[in-house]
Amino acid sequence: MTALTEHDAIVEITPSAGVQVARHGWRAKCLQRLVRMNLPVPTSFAISSDAVRAIAAGQMLDRSRLAAIIERAEGLVSVRPSAANPAWGGPGTVLNVGINDACHARLVETRGKAAADALYLGFVQSYAIHVARLDPDMFSDSGGDLGVALRAYEAETDEEFPQDPTRQLAEVLRSMARAWDGPTARLLRQAKGAPPVAPLGLIVQDMALAIGPGVTGSGSIQLIDSMTGMPRITGRFRGQMQGRAKGQGAETLYLTRDPRGPSLEEAAPEVFADLVRYGVAARERLREEMQVEFVVSDSKLAIIDAVRVPRSSRAGVRIAVALARDGVIPAEEAVMRIEPRALSDLLHYQVDPNAPRDLIAKGINASPGAATGQIVFTAAAAQAAEARGERSVLIRRETVPEDIRGMHAAVAVLTERGGMTSHAAVIARGIGLPCIVGASGISIDLRARTMQADGRTFHEGELITIDGTSGEVLAGEAEMLEPALDDSFNQLLEWADELCRIRIRANADTPEDARTARMFNAQGIGLCRTEHMFFDDERLPAMREMIFAEHPEDRRLSLERLLPMQRGDFIKLFEIMAGLPVTIRLFDPPLHEFLPHDREGMRELAESLDLPLSDVTRRVEALSEFNPMLGMRGVRLGITVPEIYDMQARAIFEATIQASHNGAPVVPEIMIPLVSARREVELVKTRIDAVAAAVRNETRKDFTYRLGVMVETPRAALRAGEIAEHSSFLSFGTNDLTQMTYGLSRDDAGRFMGTYVGQGVYADDPFHILDQDGVGELVAIGTERARAQSPGITISVCGEHGGNPESIAFCLRAGVNYVSCSPFRVPVARLAAAQESILMQRDAAENPS
Repeated sequence: MTALTEHDAIVEITPSAGVQVARHGWRAKCLQRLVRMNLPVPTSFAISSDAVRAIAAGQMLDRSRLAAIIERAEGLVSVRPSAANPAWGGPGTVLNVGINDACHARLVETRGKAAADALYLGFVQSYAIHVARLDPDMFSDSGGDLGVALRAYEAETDEEFPQDPTRQLAEVLRSMARAWDGPTARLLRQAKGAPPVAPLGLIVQDMALAIGPGVTGSGSIQLIDSMTGMPRITGRFRGQMQGRAKGQGAETLYLTRDPRGPSLEEAAPEVFADLVRYGVAARERLREEMQVEFVVSDSKLAIIDAVRVPRSSRAGVRIAVALARDGVIPAEEAVMRIEPRALSDLLHYQVDPNAPRDLIAKGINASPGAATGQIVFTAAAAQAAEARGERSVLIRRETVPEDIRGMHAAVAVLTERGGMTSHAAVIARGIGLPCIVGASGISIDLRARTMQADGRTFHEGELITIDGTSGEVLAGEAEMLEPALDDSFNQLLEWADELCRIRIRANADTPEDARTARMFNAQGIGLCRTEHMFFDDERLPAMREMIFAEHPEDRRLSLERLLPMQRGDFIKLFEIMAGLPVTIRLFDPPLHEFLPHDREGMRELAESLDLPLSDVTRRVEALSEFNPMLGMRGVRLGITVPEIYDMQARAIFEATIQASHNGAPVVPEIMIPLVSARREVELVKTRIDAVAAAVRNETRKDFTYRLGVMVETPRAALRAGEIAEHSSFLSFGTNDLTQMTYGLSRDDAGRFMGTYVGQGVYADDPFHILDQDGVGELVAIGTERARAQSPGITISVCGEHGGNPESIAFCLRAGVNYVSCSPFRVPVARLAAAQESILMQRDAAENPS
């Protein structure tokens, strides 16, 4: 076997040693920092990743160097993995390397036979299982008898247990190096984001023995609660225990004084005080809350490792803010430390991660949060449950606009079909409702009012829990954690806003949405979908009457009934937003969505309109389209049935005058949907300008407004230059733009998207993360051409991608002025935009050219 001779293959970890994370791993660097703090760290050596890679290939470190390392006090060492990133894991730690019959005899004299046997047995078991690759059951069932374990090893290998400490260490190093390169280990760490050839360093450290006389044992301590982030000393101390090895009188002690039992603070007060002192020092010097691993050997303390305290999302925010407030880290670093998506966990109730889960189905986690309610299968049933004061979960194959009232009444939504931008997903995110879509493992029987899942039948009225954060459907009622919108949450976002280079608005269709947007400090409304306002029970009859009108004058008469309601909607939005910009999208969906499609519904409509059923049936059929999402909708409807846009424009202008009189001046932004040609903008603009002039004449009040276009078709993106001639702003509706660019239905793509992503057809679901190569290129082209024509034009993104961190990063670098997303995604967007702004600033500083 070839020996490695490089002088730096093994480095003793001293304050001045050249230890590098890239070469020796995070654990080696952390130990060096602990050594620099003068903490009682046992002598440790770092083996470089190059050396580990060579060991796995069959080479070995020089035996004399290994012998020099292990020939120390009591001759025992441990070997620990040290990957470049702690999340990547690594092979298990091996303790007490170097123990043999002679060492065992010495330990009997110094620590007693029981302790010596336990230490020797622990290593024999570990070596047999992980190095010699023998049957684990054979050594787990040794009954705690050292002799039985040694004889079992000899019987299985036809040789005595290795007595040469240097050979033991060499074999342990080789075993750990090869385990890191195994296919299972590679797959596990790649799932955590590691590169295929991720480096591994190894640490060889003198053993601090946790079995023996006096106060002896091993444990860990941290000064913060992992779940809440509040200051609290937590951890454990296991007396007479080292790894799986147990000595006589092994017991677990509390760290601090506790009426339930003995504690380390009482048994060894000086050791406990030192641990607390070291924890505080580690926080200040390592600029992080650390979990310190230690060994007490006859009341002598050794610090063997320290890791970042594991933490929940709410604890992570509180810890980062506390470190910044205490001056340990700057506010900018606190902002960078929090994963934006983690904020979603703080906005909603969450299923307690430590509680039991009765999983019955999985789907796409379309809207975060968790809720428990009784099963209902119709919007009417959800409304009825709300009227009785009962919580319900609305289950549908897929939702339609008529289900909106039921969604508002329910506490969560579950659909069998759909994807991240399906109707259910978009509406649920907008109102902060936990939602799972595309749960193909469920089967709904509307007639029997049952749901089949996991081989079980659930009836209407039974309780289930929707975990929209994980995409899991649970049977029964789960234990919940409350939202955490506390002072730390608000402080973090205040810092984020100070560092951000892009503005964040909200998509808000109702006063409730607008209030939520203000609560989360959205900087305006970037998309108000007016069509949702027409599904109210009071408005739907007038809307249907307008649809059945034969002449423009009749349509205007029907729309006059809707005008005061629409005006009232806009007044409320303007007043809630208090002078912040409000972008109102004119009517967009095809008219057939407002009509019933079952015979009973058409019969009721015929009665209400005093028309023959045959007339209603013919009209419904006439409005039906083979592909309504590409048919008579958006600006096409505004041009062919212009009375709708006339009414909406009047409602906006009259609301502008009244809201400006009552409070801050309002400058409404009117957005034309589904544009693909300049002439469409010219036609609509002419009519809206005429309505504005009429309102000014009638009221003798002046006002201003901005007219813009929603870019949802590839042609609009490519012709953005000429469209910009008549537009104050362009807002990319990336939901429809993605749908039309890919030729994918956003409602149906969820059925196969997992397969496509899994097989590498797409890197990600393009409805979840903006496709920068295709759709993103259209956004970039449209932005460039619009600004070439009109340099001061405002560019925005108002699709659901506006709340996605990766997509926000692209928008910021593409020169977008603001993004708009669902109200409950505003905090996530604010943090993600701030982080990308910081990265851009750093890039500019490093590359001034």
